[in-house]
Order: sequence, then structure tokens, then C-alpha cells
Amino acid sequence: MPVKKTKKWLTLLFRRKALVIISLLIQLAIIISLIAGTGIYLRYSYLVLGFISIIVCISIINKHEKPGYKLTWIFLILLFPFFGGILYIMLNFWSNPKRLRRALNRNIRDTQEAFLLPGNRLDELINIHPEFKTQAFYLQEYAGFPVYGNTRQVYFPSGESFFYNVLEELEKAKKYIFLEFFIIKEGHMLDFILKTLEKKAAEGLDVRIMYDDLGCFFTLPSDFQKKLRKRGIKTYVFNRFKPIISSLQNNRDHRKIISIDGKVAFTGGLNIADEYINVVKRFGHWKDAAIMIEGDGAWSLTLIFLQMWNLGFKQKDNYASFFPWKENIIEHTAGGVIEGYESWGYVQPYADSPIDPENVGEHVYIQIINQAKNYVYINTPYLIVDDNLLSALTLAAKSGVDVRIITPHRWDKWIVAITSRSYYRRLIQAGVKVYEYTSGFNHGKTFVSDDKIATVGTTNLDFRSLYLHFECGVLIYASETVAAVKNDFLNTLPRSQEITIKDCARNAFQRIVQDILRIFAPLM
Repeated sequence: MPVKKTKKWLTLLFRRKALVIISLLIQLAIIISLIAGTGIYLRYSYLVLGFISIIVCISIINKHEKPGYKLTWIFLILLFPFFGGILYIMLNFWSNPKRLRRALNRNIRDTQEAFLLPGNRLDELINIHPEFKTQAFYLQEYAGFPVYGNTRQVYFPSGESFFYNVLEELEKAKKYIFLEFFIIKEGHMLDFILKTLEKKAAEGLDVRIMYDDLGCFFTLPSDFQKKLRKRGIKTYVFNRFKPIISSLQNNRDHRKIISIDGKVAFTGGLNIADEYINVVKRFGHWKDAAIMIEGDGAWSLTLIFLQMWNLGFKQKDNYASFFPWKENIIEHTAGGVIEGYESWGYVQPYADSPIDPENVGEHVYIQIINQAKNYVYINTPYLIVDDNLLSALTLAAKSGVDVRIITPHRWDKWIVAITSRSYYRRLIQAGVKVYEYTSGFNHGKTFVSDDKIATVGTTNLDFRSLYLHFECGVLIYASETVAAVKNDFLNTLPRSQEITIKDCARNAFQRIVQDILRIFAPLM
């Protein structure tokens, strides 16, 4: 990129960044000054604000939210009785989740029948594998994500293998290409992908890119959307980051989806940025995981993308019109695979939303843990969990299940690292084996259990992923891909260090800091 263009890009970026930060600081100053101004009438203001804080605490206790969030907010209000209650009210007053919830629920209702266009395979799966009944039934009949057969699966244990196969499949596209990512960053990876997308758009394909505004706040120029549209690529920037103190700013689109003609789809931990394919090394070797599904199951991820895409447009898509097998029987073509592990079988793609009361991603994880008989192996970049997951993990270990978790040794967020390590103690004491990947940063999000079931997706084991972000994943039943996920975990262990109780907190001061940070874990 020329020097002048780089300077212009940086100027535009930091101009927007500065405006947002200044606006937020002004709002905080106004709130503080209003509260401080009540000191003129200290006696009355103390009674009024104290009463407001009590009402807010009662409201929080009765809300359908995670206990961790409730405890954190009540602690803050008790710590700052003047400020806490008012801040909570203003955060929620300036939010409008009802509008977003109505729009998303409408899109979900409109896609319900389309999900089953390839057929209903739930009974077939349960007849062959009755051990999967509870998990599969919950995801299909309650969460709305069907079981699919006739699906080829390719597991990628690295960003490099994922990237090469994405480029190969993009070249094969005939009708449409949909991309949805949390982070998109200019560089080698994006250049190669955009080159293909621009060519396909010129050929008349429907090419769409959706990305999260906050996720790309520091990685893309402000005119990136305009540049894409000039190339014939449709764009939607999800949940524009506005300089307003609002709880809606927490609800980010953390999904990673690529859908090609509704026949091939990718998801997993990888964003579009050079560190994910180790062209750039930020924290040593970047370890990640992704999956490609071809056939019936790819249709599900296509609809999950369209549900989100249509939040940004008044004119809605005709979902069924994208179904790739309207006239022809399903055909599959095996492409080249670099470092991938290929198999066929049943899959169940799923998605999670923070604006409904159902924590789909957490429930998928908990059911895998609770139903494990021999082992559960987990990759996660963060380990900040609530009592439900903590209890499930510790109970499984106490019951003789081999529970192992690999997290990073080199962290991208130090405060999250310290908080994550505070959870190690209880896990290790219960018999869970915790490892840290020492070769770099472990960004994979995988669960595998008993050589029978696995999931690959975007959901981290932290409060943000589990309860605040839009997420997705693919559940895999009784196929060779399950063994591939397991082997990848076992191959990562030699490059990881097992953590002991002594490693968790070496002195009383560290333990106190960790315990304090755990109070604020739901806000991280």
C-alpha cells in the first residue's frame, strides 16, 4: 500500500476512533456531574439514589439472566450506591434489544420450513445412534437446527489448510458466495480472497460480505464498505459501533461462516487476518481449527447467514430460492484437501443468539460433558465459565471421565489470562487436566468425547461467547471426523505444558487478585 494511502487510512481510522472515545467520555462526564451535583441536596439525593439502587437490585435479581451477571451488577451497585443504579438504568434505557429481537425472531420464523428442505433425518439418526437422542432432539425440536445426513466433512487442524481449501472452493462457485466474520483485516489473506470475490462478482454471482463493526474497528478503513460495493460485492456491517453508552454494544457478531452455493460451507475459529494463517506471528504459532461441510449440512449454515444478513435490509430474501437442489438431486464433488481429514456422516450445524433466553452453545457443551463416559477433550482460547459449566466439568472428572483442556500459554489479553488461571485451581483439584499451548496462541474451539461426538465452531469458554455474542458451530455424530478432532488434540499435547496447582497462583497476593477479577468475569 502506498505511503499516502496508508496515512489517509490511518487518519480516517483514528478520526473515527477519537470521535467515538470523546463522545463516550462526554457521556460519562455528564452522568458523573449529574450525580455529583446532587451533593447540594445530599440528604435527599442519598435517599432517592439509594431507593433507586434498591429497586434496580430487586429488578436484577428477578431478571432471567445468568447468576454471574446478577452478582457482578449487584456488587457494583453496592460498591457505588450513587453511581451503580443510575448507570445500570442508563445502559439499559439507551438499548433497544426488543427491536432487534423482533426482527431476528421474524427471520427465524421465516426460515423454519427452509431448514428442512433437504429432509428430516432426526428419527434416522436416533434409530441408528440412540445415544445421541437428547442432544439431537434438543437442537432440532427446541433450538430449531435440524440433523443432516449425506454430508461430507473435512476437518482442518490449522489456518493454513483452511485457507488453501477456501480459495479452492471459492473458485468453484456458480451462483453465490456468502461470508460472515467477526474480524477482517487487510493483508495477504484478505487480498487473495477479495481477488476471487471480485472476479466472481464480475461473472454475475451474488457475492456478500458481513462483518462486525467493533471487531473490525481497528482493522479496516472507514471506506472499506464503499470499496467493496464498487467491486460489485454487497456488504452489511453488523451492529454499527455508536458513541452511545449502551448494553447493545456488547452483542457482537462473533460468527465465522463461508457459504458457497449452499452446497459447501466453512466455520470454525478463523477470522480473515494474516496471523490466523501464520503469515504474521503475533503470539508465536497460531493454532486454530475449522471445518468444511459439503452436502445437506451446508444448507443450514447458509440459512444461519441469511437470518443475520436480513436484519440489515427492509426487503427480505426469499430463503427457499437459495436452496441449491430445487431441481436436481444432491451431487457432491470431492476437491483437493491439504492437511484435512475427510469423512461422511450426520452433522447438526447450530447458532446462538444473545438476545433470546436460550444459551444454545453452552447447552451443546454441557450435554457433551454430561453424557461423556470415557473422555472429553477441549480446546479453548479462554476459560472463564459460570457455575453450570464449572460444575459439569468438575463432576465429570470426579466421576472418572478423563477431562482435559488446552488453553494458550501466550495470551492476547493479560487480564483475561489472569482470570482464566483463577479457574484452574478448582478444575485441577477436581481432577481436570489443564494444559497451556507453549508454541504460541491456541485459538481453536473444539470439544470431542468418547470417539462418538465432536463440535467445531466459534464459541469460546467465556461469558462473552456463551452469553453476549452471536455464535455458531457444527456438531458431528459418529464419523471419522470425530477421530480427526481427537487426534488433533492429542497431537497438540506434546507442544503444551500441564498446569499444576502451584502454577495457578504462586502467592497469596496473586490469589487475591484472581479472586477479585473473578467477580468481574461476566464483564470481560
